[in-house]
Amino acid sequence: MKLASLKHGRDGKLILVSRDLTRAVHADDIAPTLQAALDNWTTLAPKLTQRYDALNDNQVSESFAFDPSVCDSPLPRAFQWADGSAYVNHVELVRKARGAKMPESFWTDPLMYQGMSDGFLGPRDEIELVDDAWGCDFEAELAVVTDDVPMHLSADKAGQHIKLLMLVNDVSLRNLIPGELAKGFGFFQSKPASAFSPVAVTPDELGDHWRDHKVHLPMHVTLNGDWFGSPDAGVDMTFDFAELVAHVAKSRHVSAGTIIGSGTVSNTDRSKGSCCLAEKRMLEIIDQGEAKTPFMTFGDSVTIDMRDSQDASIFGAIEQTVTRYIAE
Repeated sequence: MKLASLKHGRDGKLILVSRDLTRAVHADDIAPTLQAALDNWTTLAPKLTQRYDALNDNQVSESFAFDPSVCDSPLPRAFQWADGSAYVNHVELVRKARGAKMPESFWTDPLMYQGMSDGFLGPRDEIELVDDAWGCDFEAELAVVTDDVPMHLSADKAGQHIKLLMLVNDVSLRNLIPGELAKGFGFFQSKPASAFSPVAVTPDELGDHWRDHKVHLPMHVTLNGDWFGSPDAGVDMTFDFAELVAHVAKSRHVSAGTIIGSGTVSNTDRSKGSCCLAEKRMLEIIDQGEAKTPFMTFGDSVTIDMRDSQDASIFGAIEQTVTRYIAE
């Protein structure tokens, strides 16, 4: 299935979207919101699937044109948003950029932070920024959404709790990060609202591209209309999504609707480009002695997309522009 949320109140209104992302149908009579569907997934998923199949077979008379611009993130807010760093190559490069050594344990135990989840950005919403000196960066990632996950289960069992996948722009304010981490208490102001793709998809929509709890497709990123990177999300992923889910649930029960991110997609093959500015800047420092690519400023735009083997968008694209926010 492909599910989305129309902008409506705080939690959106659930719709189903056709496989080719051209048509949609209301599903709020089955579940008013995506969170409500996840809360009772075993019962409601078959009903949603039946309507989704009818939509794709053109058997739904009340369908309408799908417009990502009127969509919120599939989960406009979530009980929990935990972002990992599954691509350790990326972590190593970014830590070098701020002069931090990387412990060997990072290769065996996932790094993870708990981010802002009380209000996400929609896939076409602007990135509001008070001061461009804060170093605004995009981070193109994948994320999974779980049902209820019991505490301390193995990675082998954790994978069965993955119900949906989405794309993420995990916005980072790079110049605020060093000061926050120096306090020894993690990210906060440096991690504002993230944005998610127009639709969330069930793993079966990815076909053979979903295997070993990884998505084996390139993540396509453009900056101001120019190609920035297309690293393969299935390559160089040190920790798969089942391992990330198990990591989150190590010491706690996890509620349905929890979102778990992969961290910035990154390949060791530099010809594939990058999925964030910080990584490209670090590579410039290594190759040229200094960073030449600036962070985003007002008017800059980023597009994040993932396409299937027929070059069709799977999740719909995240398309965002940085705008100045004037505080009251």
